[in-house]
Amino acid sequence: MTAGERGHPGLEMSLEPDPFAAALEAPRSGPNVVAVGGGTGLAQALGAIGRYAGTIHAIVTVADDGGSSGRLAPGLDIPPPGDIRQCLIALTPDDSVWRRLFEYRFAGSDVEGHSLGNLVIAALADLEGSFEDALKRAERILGAIGSVVPAAGERLHLEAVVDGVAVSGQVAITKARGHISELTVSPREAEATPRAIDALLAAEQIVLGPGSLYTSIVAALVVPEIVEAINGSDAKLVYVCNLITQDGETLGMDAADHLDALLSLTGVRPPNAIVANAIPVEIAPPLSAVIVDEDAIETYGVDVVAADLVDPAAAWPRHDPARLGGVLGRLV
Repeated sequence: MTAGERGHPGLEMSLEPDPFAAALEAPRSGPNVVAVGGGTGLAQALGAIGRYAGTIHAIVTVADDGGSSGRLAPGLDIPPPGDIRQCLIALTPDDSVWRRLFEYRFAGSDVEGHSLGNLVIAALADLEGSFEDALKRAERILGAIGSVVPAAGERLHLEAVVDGVAVSGQVAITKARGHISELTVSPREAEATPRAIDALLAAEQIVLGPGSLYTSIVAALVVPEIVEAINGSDAKLVYVCNLITQDGETLGMDAADHLDALLSLTGVRPPNAIVANAIPVEIAPPLSAVIVDEDAIETYGVDVVAADLVDPAAAWPRHDPARLGGVLGRLV
């Protein structure tokens, strides 16, 4: 069914400015890179990858149940759009009215807390007839230099075992503050999107992290078929370690602990390399810098690539896109 048949004549023309279409069609040189995860961590990775990659796919978790996404997704029966929106913005190199609209968040009335970008994605899903087609349309509207692909075609629910106790829901898991020994998604019969599988199998480099270890990275990897595609790919696999620990998920964990959890909970093959920060990071307790014990990590057969990765202009410790991009580009 076309947009006009839905009672929206002229949608095709009005939502696709010619300058953005031209930018999308311009060839980009560089490797085929796929990043997997969610949240602000994946957006940071895309900011780095966009500096050296020719083809970019972001495979995003669809189990977020907090904030604007948590309010929209159940009622509209769509995957949560929040993490996806962040990735779309990260892949949009040029400022525009559309980019500012996707970033805009309401501060009052009955739409308080909602991101306008989330609402636009939800509306496009209805107009285009599917969530994936909505994202393709959003990429063209924004002039994105890559594609954002949901890990699964439906909204998923995270379930974990924390200190032997079952915990349900992404937000609840982030607040649990305990050892996570199991993490799964429901419904169990969910399947990865074909575009996600195709992107992983064709990749030259697959980047995991940075970001919330359990509720972003592992949450994407435990979607059925995702790990199988990564393990069957010839791509170089890279894990970007977080700069600091995360309250509720990784307090007290060093880089080797992060790696062990990643491998044991998902079955993903050991990465070819871990990219880790090499300079001191100051943060107030109970958080701490993620300590990198190279000898412990090398027991997994994984190389450690340490570099100055901290963004000096950031108020909160985060990766500098140019520095991280330089390291990742050399590892392809």
